[in-house]
Amino acid sequence: MAETLTPKIENSWLKVLNQEFQQAYMQQLKQFLIREKQIKQVVYPPGSQIFAAFNHTPLTNVKVVILGQDPYHGPGQAHGLSFSVQPGTALPPSLKNIYKELNSDLSVHNQTGDLTSWAKQGVLLLNSVLTVRQNQAASHRDRGWERFTDAVITTVNSHCNHVVFMLWGSYAQQKGRVIDNKKHLILQAPHPSPLSAHRGFFGCRHFSKANDYLKKHHNTEIIWQLP
Repeated sequence: MAETLTPKIENSWLKVLNQEFQQAYMQQLKQFLIREKQIKQVVYPPGSQIFAAFNHTPLTNVKVVILGQDPYHGPGQAHGLSFSVQPGTALPPSLKNIYKELNSDLSVHNQTGDLTSWAKQGVLLLNSVLTVRQNQAASHRDRGWERFTDAVITTVNSHCNHVVFMLWGSYAQQKGRVIDNKKHLILQAPHPSPLSAHRGFFGCRHFSKANDYLKKHHNTEIIWQLP
């Protein structure tokens, strides 16, 4: 977004979010990202991957939303998908715990941290904030991304039917307060971080519950096993 006037984002999203991109706060966010580049700050993910979640998962294909907070801030990690890391990168602690629960729930054994195949099946891996400075956690909070991703959640809520929202931790649960629970399935648990996973994330069985719900509503189940 810092490099172009019009963000490179998949067409079904652009149609519904175009007005949002024209809002003053988004123009200010764009200028902020341009300034970061001018003062030689390294920002993650790379510009071409900021909207990767949308480009891998068109609005018309959204079946599941997994809501994160900020991108990873270390080199070679963030690539625009919440909780996911680039191929060949060590698994972060929260993702290790996600895999531990997935193994317990569905006997799935994942080794790589690249969740692109989930995204391509309809899992919108959405962070609340879409950029971060290298080695400075939460450094791009309160710059406008939260308002933008609120609009994304509202869009999914209104434009889609029978979506599974996985809201892990109080931050995600607060952000998901606009979701219509008569129209969608809301699954809540503590965050998979090592600090909180033992308080109810382990044993939540969200992955099997998501597939049961999708099947009930005549939608294709997610293959959680990575290729």
